[in-house]
Amino acid sequence: MTSQYISWVTPNREIYSRGRPTKMTESSSNKLLNGDSCHRTSNGKKSSKNGFVKNHGLLQEPQKYRRPREKNQNVTHNSSLYKKPFAESFEETPLLVAVLTYMGYGILTIFGYLRDFLRHWSIEKCHVAREKEEQKDFVPLYQDFENFYTRNLYMRIRDNWNRPICSVPGAKMDLVERVSHDYNWTFEHTGKVVKDVINMGSYNYLGFAENTGACADAAIEATEKYGVGVGSTRCEIGNLDIHEELEQLVARFLGVESSMAFGMGFATNSMNIPALTGKGCLILSDELNHASLVLGARLSGSTIRVFKHNNMQSLEKLLRDAIAHGQPRTHRPWKKILIVVEGIYSMEGSIVRLPEVVALKKRYKAYLYLDEAHSIGALGPNGRGVVDYFGLDPKDVDIMMGTFTKSFGAAGGYIGGKQELIDYLRRHSHSALYATSMSPPVAQQIITSMRIIMGEDGTTLGVDRIRQLSENTTYFRRELREMGFIIYGNDDSPVVPMMLYMPAKIGAFGREMLKRNIGTVVVGFPATPIIESRARFCISAAHTREMLDTALKATSEVGDLLQLKYSRRQRPLPSLGWMAEESLLQD
Repeated sequence: MTSQYISWVTPNREIYSRGRPTKMTESSSNKLLNGDSCHRTSNGKKSSKNGFVKNHGLLQEPQKYRRPREKNQNVTHNSSLYKKPFAESFEETPLLVAVLTYMGYGILTIFGYLRDFLRHWSIEKCHVAREKEEQKDFVPLYQDFENFYTRNLYMRIRDNWNRPICSVPGAKMDLVERVSHDYNWTFEHTGKVVKDVINMGSYNYLGFAENTGACADAAIEATEKYGVGVGSTRCEIGNLDIHEELEQLVARFLGVESSMAFGMGFATNSMNIPALTGKGCLILSDELNHASLVLGARLSGSTIRVFKHNNMQSLEKLLRDAIAHGQPRTHRPWKKILIVVEGIYSMEGSIVRLPEVVALKKRYKAYLYLDEAHSIGALGPNGRGVVDYFGLDPKDVDIMMGTFTKSFGAAGGYIGGKQELIDYLRRHSHSALYATSMSPPVAQQIITSMRIIMGEDGTTLGVDRIRQLSENTTYFRRELREMGFIIYGNDDSPVVPMMLYMPAKIGAFGREMLKRNIGTVVVGFPATPIIESRARFCISAAHTREMLDTALKATSEVGDLLQLKYSRRQRPLPSLGWMAEESLLQD
């Protein structure tokens, strides 16, 4: 099923599209594979029935300037909720590329079964753990079918992951060189170090992963005063004054009544969601939520229903059904309905449509859990996350969660909200009751970096880094698009996924980039849909324009070598400005 779209030209000469939502499935492998592109926006402009935009006198663009049709998962119906343009692009997989990708996985699967046959008859050496002959009648410890992908596909490109780093993972890093003589089953260190590799993979958004400067000095002082470990939980004798100071600062930074800090970001989700919901409660989860959110929802014992990624129609339908039908069998009202979303989705580079989620949450009297692991510090004019980015009231979000592992260059996570919420979690959260307290130098790193972001250090360093991150993100995304790559996500997201598709190109891209001294992260199935393997760049404020240009040049070279420039989007024509609009008026 396809969609019909209305296109227009905005004053900044960027072309946007709106249309009716297409019929989508949860699996990307079932999507249309026609090479169409997608560029969605909600910019507050409404079109009349004849397709002409009423504001600014902008007319409908004629057919000759129209972009290729676009994949549209979630069209904004409440554009008045947005105070600025909200543009995300998810260009469709070209049909030929999709077919070749499926063929590639099919060939790998066939050869995988052939090699398993050779291993079974001891013709080829088997490196994986297997059941002993005398244990055949017991419940198997190793599932051969589940390990099939690991044995025959993952091992071919295993050298792209778990690379040992021997320096600060800042804008540049040093890698320990390693080699494998048995096709990536084992690795040996050569004793050499690859120096000054441009780091395009770490979540060092604001550049606070550093061993010099105010943060490092403050962490050293905290280590000398408190030591490294606490040796107890917060509820016993592990509650230091630095922990209290950190939580008060986080609450002020977020604009909430109170907050609570935890030593591990993953456990902040997986251990606190079970404390908030239970049997008889309903969790509505985005289909692309992080594994920590998924685990927390499962551990809670609540009923879980998944809505399509960032799709407000899908979410509203689930909310209506939940209220209309209640719990299964008994049809009693749900004790609690919790909507769980992320600020920035780390694999897609998309930003949650928070104004619409908040509107739905208020309309249907649900609760909202917002995971700002990637967005806190990286979005908003003040670096206060997606709430600041959209100019919303923090009180509209019931549970504000985030991590200190990315923008703050530290470790751990936090929960922010009303005082009653935090008091409840202190008594019921497993992570609060049983986990060891946060390390003092880590807490001091967070305090110092957060004060720099807030400008409380007396400098403009925080504001400068936020602005630099935004500029770097815009520049890097624009250059990749102009080169002809297919990239996903929101224009303001520092997470930039670049599509690779074919399995053989996953490993080849990572290796070729490393040859050019660029460190990247490559991702494939099962972490992504089978035909949507990708490379993921993470932009940092510590990246200079020279570093970005070097990375872009290397990416372009590797893109030409591996034929990765799949994009079929039409580049904006030079004449598509006000002069073009005047000519259209004359026509």
